[in-house]
Amino acid sequence: QLEERLGFALFHRVGRGLELTAEGQRLAVVANEVQSRISEELRLLYSGRIGGVFKLRCIPSFLSKWLMPRLPRLQEAFPDIQLRIIAEDSSGSLRDDDFDLAIDLNDGSYPGLSTTPLLEEELFAVCSPSLLVGKPPLDTPSQLVHFPLLHDITAWRGSYEYAEWEFYLTAIGADGIDVRRGHTFNRNHLTIDAARMGMGVAIARKALITDELEQGLLIVPFGHPIKARKKYVLAYREGALSTPARRAVHDWLVNEAVI
Repeated sequence: QLEERLGFALFHRVGRGLELTAEGQRLAVVANEVQSRISEELRLLYSGRIGGVFKLRCIPSFLSKWLMPRLPRLQEAFPDIQLRIIAEDSSGSLRDDDFDLAIDLNDGSYPGLSTTPLLEEELFAVCSPSLLVGKPPLDTPSQLVHFPLLHDITAWRGSYEYAEWEFYLTAIGADGIDVRRGHTFNRNHLTIDAARMGMGVAIARKALITDELEQGLLIVPFGHPIKARKKYVLAYREGALSTPARRAVHDWLVNEAVI
């Protein structure tokens, strides 16, 4: 979506991987500088006013792959906050009051709660380079018939065993592929781990596999990214952001998601 608004590409494919274009590299440098400045300003603005226990709920895969690597920076920004991180699958538990902020994958609203968009997502197929050694090529979606598919049975709330692959293949117009083949997992990050180990081809969310793509542990065999059905949101009780700690962590997370 950002590339469409800008009118030029930020990434290009190199072999089966992704690399920043020259324009993307320039923007990345500026974005990192801006992010650092905003984080420092937030730290200064809230210095001495932010402390106590902070309960943050998050869906497990996003917690493992996106939030955990950023928690040291959050700790540095707000050293007096005592984090209580809770990994939970379903947004249904957000009906109670025992949290300050929650990160969920959602396409609608929550009764009695406010939300802030955090990240929109793209879906695409990924696999390990080792999967293709001595195997038929995987240059088009139709060639998926030669490879095991890896399924996340909790792709979104209310989804079923093969829902994510069905959604993806329908969106790209790929027919004749039996999505019932392969292996199933009940966490997206486990599906990605299985793909990294060469067990098959998985549907990945861009924000959760940045490191694996950069390190060459995963590749994008044939492109065809699509917009995900749901996006990551911050959820909180109405009026919750009037407290300094909740506002500070909320703004910090939104700033992190911009990059």
